[in-house]
Amino acid sequence: MKAMYPGSFDPITLGHLDVIRRAANMVDTLYVVVMRNPSKKYFFTTEERMKLVKESTRDIENVVVDMHDGLLVDYAKKMGINVVIRGLRAVTDFEFELQMANANRQLLPKLETVFFMTDEKYSFISSTLVREVATLGGDISQWVPKPVIIAFKDKIRRD
Repeated sequence: MKAMYPGSFDPITLGHLDVIRRAANMVDTLYVVVMRNPSKKYFFTTEERMKLVKESTRDIENVVVDMHDGLLVDYAKKMGINVVIRGLRAVTDFEFELQMANANRQLLPKLETVFFMTDEKYSFISSTLVREVATLGGDISQWVPKPVIIAFKDKIRRD
């Protein structure tokens, strides 16, 4: 069975990795799909985000990192995937995720969404929080994998 875990991963966090590891244990192949949305402003480029996800998941054998810039259902059709993995940190995430799951099923009826509750120790972590703390010089080491720490230091030093 194949499944996909889509997200912007700007940057990937330990919460994302928690969901990736658990989902990868349940499927033959897990596609971690770095999504591009032209209306969004990202801190890291698509290529940087893909590199960080690859570096952070390289020890998980059945993970494939890919990129997509269209509708999620189009990627699912192209790759023959019928399962979308989504992580929920809190009840507040559920309403948006439910809307997306229902919209996706309207567009592709065989596409099922499976929700994973993020481990409680990661439930407050968001990529937005990580970006804000990192750009203000704070310590993000307890929230992200090492490649992300290095990438932030390099990017902030360059800017």
